[in-house]
Amino acid sequence: MTDTTAVDLGPQARLVARLATDVPDAALADRTPCPGYTVRELLGHLTGLAVAFRDAARKDLGSTTDTPPGSTTPSLPADWREELPRALGEMSEAWREPAAWTGMTRAGGVDLPAEIAVTVAADELVIHGWDLARATGRKYTPDDAALRASHAFLLRAAEDEGRGGGAFGAVVPVPDDAPLLDRAVGLSGRDPNWTPQTVEA
Repeated sequence: MTDTTAVDLGPQARLVARLATDVPDAALADRTPCPGYTVRELLGHLTGLAVAFRDAARKDLGSTTDTPPGSTTPSLPADWREELPRALGEMSEAWREPAAWTGMTRAGGVDLPAEIAVTVAADELVIHGWDLARATGRKYTPDDAALRASHAFLLRAAEDEGRGGGAFGAVVPVPDDAPLLDRAVGLSGRDPNWTPQTVEA
């Protein structure tokens, strides 16, 4: 892939940053649709993945790119209201460099082609942006290009694993004519109708 404008992470990264910095402290302990994560842990995860995918773009491989997701409970930096938007901005800028899209890189302890890594990053931003918006009761309209990249990635993952599974757990069936965001959310193993009042199984 040589068209580095195919997935510009900037618009989606800025949207997630706005959602995050508006989260009140009182909401940090609330549940989210992301299994096992509170809002605090989700924000910590977003901070860590922004740094990891920034370094993946730069091919600066090391501790930030080698840690598998879920291996530890994400911690939230004390200065997260400044750190998370900064990391998201640095990540999106790093992926604007043509060299970021070439060769192999690593994220989450997995070696993969760089042009696939940026698609994974788009998916993380879209789905976790939805997690955060839904947990905190806000409207959410993701960047269209990032959403399309996320849906395509999740659809391939589900097809690879069989219809009952995907990259992030069992697929939640969603009508074929549902909005693209709902279909992506279902492919990620989440219920598009989730609310903070939803009782976990």
